[in-house]
Amino acid sequence: MASTSDLIRTAVERFQAEVPALQKLKLVFGLELKAKHDIQLYRVELPGPKISKDLAQDERVLVQIDRPQFNELAEKGTIGSYRRAYETGHIKASGDSNVLKLIAQVVEKQEARNRLRKVH
Repeated sequence: MASTSDLIRTAVERFQAEVPALQKLKLVFGLELKAKHDIQLYRVELPGPKISKDLAQDERVLVQIDRPQFNELAEKGTIGSYRRAYETGHIKASGDSNVLKLIAQVVEKQEARNRLRKVH
């Protein structure tokens, strides 16, 4: 079974592959994975990703997600499934509102491009 760091790397790389405009984004974010009786904290630095256990003081955004949902998204998530998870409250993001808006806009534009490709 993959380590949590490997799963985080897989999730970031898959997300960036689907949204290439985010590949050069410089960002440090915290990732909080919640299990039944446990919370794991990670610091993720982009580009990279450079992943370390525990949160740093320099993250601009904190992403919170339940561990089972994270495992599923990391291995087979698409930008659409990430968006649905966010819209239904399975993923929560807080922090720098400018960064959050930027990421949302880039993802929306990518989804629009993907829809256009399917039409043609």
